[in-house]
Amino acid sequence: MVFPASLGSGLPKQSLGQLRSAVQTVLERVHSEPSTGAWRSPLSLVGTEDALLQQLADSMLKEDCASELRVHLARSLPLPSSVDRPRIDLIVFVVNLHSKYSLRNVEESLHHVDATFFLGKAAFLATGAGRESHCSVHRNTIVKLAHTYRSPLFFCDLEIEGFRATMAQRLVRMLQICAGHVPGVSALNLLSLLRSSETPAPEDL
Repeated sequence: MVFPASLGSGLPKQSLGQLRSAVQTVLERVHSEPSTGAWRSPLSLVGTEDALLQQLADSMLKEDCASELRVHLARSLPLPSSVDRPRIDLIVFVVNLHSKYSLRNVEESLHHVDATFFLGKAAFLATGAGRESHCSVHRNTIVKLAHTYRSPLFFCDLEIEGFRATMAQRLVRMLQICAGHVPGVSALNLLSLLRSSETPAPEDL
């Protein structure tokens, strides 16, 4: 995965195993440490699969920080203007590999996202890869899209409850970092580690 050169500057030369271990340590610390106070971190799930997005949101709300977590579901961007809408800390674009319309919808929504979100506060999630024979969107297409926007990409069959729960947990961990609720760790720090470890697969996180 390609990220801006500045994201990896200053990192010591380490083995792939060491860097993956560092990423794992960061994420485990986020998951295990109690919250030091009330925090509200809105996340936006963008995609055309209403039912799957709702199920993913429900799984996220079951995590330890559920009482303070807010998940906004949107079929597309831009979001309606509202003075009461909180700042979004992480946007996850969900693409159903069985639907070309789902891909086009995400591609069009990307044009309405501030460029700063692609410095650690945006991610892509592709669902449906488990039934490859039914896919109308090739895996490489979404891989190239994620490369273009220099953002992490996860593959997960959201229809399967166990996979969905694991992905929900990972997104909550990522959200905590993106929202700045982990002292000494930023979204750019995490992306630097991911870039240097050649973007480990989701199961390695």
